[in-house]
Amino acid sequence: MLETKLYINKVCTITSKGLVVDGQTLMINDQNSFVEFAKKIYKKYEINYPKFFKMDNLSKLAFLASEIVLREEVKKEQENNIAIVFANQSASLDTDVKYQESIADKENYFPSPAVFVYTLPNICIGEVSIKHKLNSENAFFVFDQFQPSFIYTYTKQLLDLGKADKVLCGWVELFQENYKAVVYLVDKKNKGAVHQIDSIKQIFN
Repeated sequence: MLETKLYINKVCTITSKGLVVDGQTLMINDQNSFVEFAKKIYKKYEINYPKFFKMDNLSKLAFLASEIVLREEVKKEQENNIAIVFANQSASLDTDVKYQESIADKENYFPSPAVFVYTLPNICIGEVSIKHKLNSENAFFVFDQFQPSFIYTYTKQLLDLGKADKVLCGWVELFQENYKAVVYLVDKKNKGAVHQIDSIKQIFN
């Protein structure tokens, strides 16, 4: 039996340098902070989603990269069986630190439920799923460094076993002003590079 080929279609990279989509630099980051650059991307793509401004920074990063990849893929009139597989190094540390600061001072003890809810890294997957009404498989992994072989194998299994029609994959790392999102879609459409470990390494670097 011939193995079904899978392809990497639509790649979005967001770093402190700028926004790159399918290898083309669409925005250069001339802002001093992630928050300001995120707002510029939000406005450029004319996203209308007020909840975005309540998200923590990790969720904003994952949301924006996912939005750019999925905006032409998700069909509102039908169910979209798109799985999500994300990973990073710092988990939700950026928000964890902010929450810890809010409870550290006993005299000014103001724990924020709005901050606490984001002290799990997989919440960013939830934000993407809610926006696009995705009820499919999802997973968030924490590694010391990007693991292309693991992501490749996990994604391939999801598709081979029929758990999803497409898989949104990504490395979404953020701690303070150090951030990098590389998000891409894997499916059976022959539009991009063949889905293999070397291809994943290439788009990550």
